[in-house]
Amino acid sequence: MKQKELQNRANLKIKEIEKVLVQVGLKIAKRGEGALFVIGEVEYKSLVKQSVPSFNIVENPKLLESLALIDGAVIIDESGFLKSYGSMIKSTKVLKNFGTRHSAAVSASLKEGNIVIVVSEEDRKLRIFKKGKMIMQIDALEKNVDKSVSQVVNLLESVGAGTIGTIGTGLLVPALGIALLPGVVLFGSAYYLGKVLKNKFNK
Repeated sequence: MKQKELQNRANLKIKEIEKVLVQVGLKIAKRGEGALFVIGEVEYKSLVKQSVPSFNIVENPKLLESLALIDGAVIIDESGFLKSYGSMIKSTKVLKNFGTRHSAAVSASLKEGNIVIVVSEEDRKLRIFKKGKMIMQIDALEKNVDKSVSQVVNLLESVGAGTIGTIGTGLLVPALGIALLPGVVLFGSAYYLGKVLKNKFNK
């Protein structure tokens, strides 16, 4: 099988996983509960006995949702299989003005290729991290936001290597007039945002 075809299959798999995580995350956020999902490799310590055997999260999102409500992180491999739940991730970085769950998210996202999704019970928002930076925020209380999940995942996949900006969380997309989807805020460099915007409108 050609390398490009293998890469396309892997990308499709990651998109499926991200879609399920965003959907489950939105349900949890709407109820005012929190969760932490990590796709990839990370150092962790299980805080609870792992009595649930590994399963494909795409095929069983309801079980995933139940496990996500246990205190700690849910770790998923790049094939979409559960590795651990109720797990503690050692924080090596702190996200200013946010709690321990967000610090764990930033730390877990530092490893190349990892994608981390935090569900905040405080403000009912999902925050997505890559390469130690927050790249997207989704407001679960925004009307019809669940209908935009596929578009959100496509947008998320547009964030390629080297395009995540260093401006940080002070830059809100709506302030630039670039609100591509209701309730969704992108963080990053103006160059990257302009590029994404141009691509979306040229399709």
